[in-house]
Amino acid sequence: MAEFFIQERQLSRVTRTIVKDSQGKSLFLLVGRWGTKGDALSLYKMSGELVASIKQVSFTFGTRFEIYQGFDKVGTLKKIFNWPGDFYYIRQLHWTVQGNIHQHQYAIHHFNRLVMEMDKTTLLTGDYYVLNIPIVEEAPLCICIAAIMDYWLYNRKKDKINYQLNFTTH
Repeated sequence: MAEFFIQERQLSRVTRTIVKDSQGKSLFLLVGRWGTKGDALSLYKMSGELVASIKQVSFTFGTRFEIYQGFDKVGTLKKIFNWPGDFYYIRQLHWTVQGNIHQHQYAIHHFNRLVMEMDKTTLLTGDYYVLNIPIVEEAPLCICIAAIMDYWLYNRKKDKINYQLNFTTH
């Protein structure tokens, strides 16, 4: 199982985010911005090759994100419900995301197969999210999904305000 490390609270920010391996080697660079329909984040290998991206496509009735592997759309992620816990579904991939999103302790599954586990850890250089991913080729998509979860966690109030504004103006 491969481990990937991301500095805590960097995923949802409008900054460059570096994804490292357990030896501290930089593997991926996540760049882009959030906030309005059409905004996107792109994930690049350190060689400059685009490996995955996510695009914000809707605010009406909840934010949705399209997920791309390279330049090919592979799924759309949306929140299904949030009681008693958050539950997200990625159409086309048939992946579910569930667990304690607030504590960054959740997992992605494809039916019974584990795709990714997210947790937090503290290293000498600070607090990090650690992504455990059994199939390394799925890492770029998992990193993008983790960025979406982070965005939703830290921007819940903004989403509710936008939903209320969209609902009351129609």
